[in-house]
Amino acid sequence: MVLATLAKLSAAEQFFETLSVPFDVEVLNVSRLHILKRFRELIRTTDMDGLEDGAVEAVCRAALIEAYEEFAEGKGRKTFKVFRDAMPGFVPLTELRRG
Repeated sequence: MVLATLAKLSAAEQFFETLSVPFDVEVLNVSRLHILKRFRELIRTTDMDGLEDGAVEAVCRAALIEAYEEFAEGKGRKTFKVFRDAMPGFVPLTELRRG
């Protein structure tokens, strides 16, 4: 039942509120998609077959806390393709010319 409820949520804040996990709005504003993606990764690697709803909720809560803390502490890795493929933004002064 908890997983069904989570599947219907659309905003990151809703996940935190539903699972009663405190959060800093500033951290969430910067890393919301990364946190939710990491949360999903943690959930997918956990075998929840046969667990009662309360246990599933506890697993989900722990996974959200772990995902959030990784990014709140600056240790989370940004996994979206746009961040993996990003080239360094260095442009030497010799490359700048007036058009």
